[in-house]
Amino acid sequence: MTSPTIQKDLINCCAKETTKRIIQELGDDYFGILADESSDVSQKEQLALCLRYVDGKTGMIVERFLGLVHVGDTTAMSLKNAIISLLMEHSLSPSKIRGQGYDGASNMKGEINGLKTLIMKDTPCAYYVHCFAHQLQLTLVAVARKNNDCSWLFETLANLMNVIGVSCKRRDMIRVIQAQKVAHALEIGELESGSGLNQEVGLKRPGDTRWGSHYKTLLNIINIFPTIVEVLEMIGKNASCSEDRIKAQAILYSFESFDFIFMVHLMLTIFGYTNDLCVVLQKRDQNIVNDASLVSLSKQLLQKTRDCGWETLLDKVTSFCTKYGIVVPDMEASYMPLGRSRRFVQQETNLQHFRIQIFVGVIDLQLMELNERFDEVNTELLKCTACLSPRDGFSSYDKEKILKLATFYPSEFSGVELMSLEYQLDIYIEDLRKDDRFGDLNDLGALSMMLVETKKHETYPTIYLLIKLVLILPVATAGVERVFSGMTYVKNRLRNSMGDQLLNDCLVTFIEKNMFLQIPDDDVIDRFQKMKTRRVGLNAQL
Repeated sequence: MTSPTIQKDLINCCAKETTKRIIQELGDDYFGILADESSDVSQKEQLALCLRYVDGKTGMIVERFLGLVHVGDTTAMSLKNAIISLLMEHSLSPSKIRGQGYDGASNMKGEINGLKTLIMKDTPCAYYVHCFAHQLQLTLVAVARKNNDCSWLFETLANLMNVIGVSCKRRDMIRVIQAQKVAHALEIGELESGSGLNQEVGLKRPGDTRWGSHYKTLLNIINIFPTIVEVLEMIGKNASCSEDRIKAQAILYSFESFDFIFMVHLMLTIFGYTNDLCVVLQKRDQNIVNDASLVSLSKQLLQKTRDCGWETLLDKVTSFCTKYGIVVPDMEASYMPLGRSRRFVQQETNLQHFRIQIFVGVIDLQLMELNERFDEVNTELLKCTACLSPRDGFSSYDKEKILKLATFYPSEFSGVELMSLEYQLDIYIEDLRKDDRFGDLNDLGALSMMLVETKKHETYPTIYLLIKLVLILPVATAGVERVFSGMTYVKNRLRNSMGDQLLNDCLVTFIEKNMFLQIPDDDVIDRFQKMKTRRVGLNAQL
């Protein structure tokens, strides 16, 4: 039992039994695939593949990790071959694929030779959906790079982190000063004490690949603004470190300016309206209709802010500046650029610059990027899909659009099935609207589970099939990204020589832990005994 070979065999048996249970849960049903590639700690390129399908017993949409494959290169054809070989290894037919989800890299989503195109040539109904979370990240990146004032804001934040964030001593200075300010505020009654209140707040460098982290960084900056100013002032007066002293003085000059405070509050508004969507897209249970509606809602709120939110934002910024002694410029005076030559800024008043150039300009850029990136939200497939939603008593139900949705899957809905579906829909909608059990449902996932629970999926099999095909469409690749997060635990710097097979086996049992724990020990023992002839049986050892 202490032999490395025996241990690897046991892990392999556990992984294979876990995967076997996943394949049994899927059965011969349709599924979607989610794939992503990343390098491990030993710089080997690994492709992770997850399956997305509806559990036949519960009607719940699930995502399961199927396996990890080492790929020599990341060309679209190599990735396709790796995916197909992994599916065939587990007796899964590529013809059953009804959805694809990737992060949007050119080798994945290319229209001519991309991975999604190669798979759709073999399976035309394997519709591709660009990961919503990745698209949202791209919109925020585009805004930060295309607008000069946004670029200046994030450059200032990066300099701030370089001066304060890299030093443990300076981080401790923030903690101590902030704790003193909180204690004083509690003493004079400005703050209330209680469980969960007045938690310690610090500065953390936002992640370049997770722009949602910028929202938390900006919130913390506003929350501990006077503390940061005090720390920068202390660094700027410290003669022992001349380099950081000059940097701190320059940062403080920008930090205590109306331009900086205005940009922070504007980006907080934009990030705030997209943060809920960002959080939802990281959850395990994704629904393309719900997430698409959140995208539309975020755009509506941004448009509403653009049309009638200027006065509210200006009042908030002015109040903040007044509180901390920051000069508020006269909006009718000529704009004076902060730390930049007038040659790079057109002649205009402060009102024109902050309202037209920044406020309206940045929000318009954000809306334009959202509209361009989330093109799936406007496709006919998704418009038809929304008509199946049970929200508000099936208020969005549209028979003609649902019939059109069925035409997207010609192999499942031929002429006969379409005629049957047309009549079945009339009975279906009347039945479910009268059934109180379906009255409070808000999404397709809940509808699918309720249909199975009430056995109505057997009464309306054609409609249930259509709902399953829609639920299979992937929304975000968060499930695949969790695989790479788990890989950092399984294969780390101390275990960087782990082979590909052992890495895959460990990841399967680690990520699909709940499925693994359902497997009887006897099944693992039987598979272990059948692997090869052994001198001693495992049962005897136990």
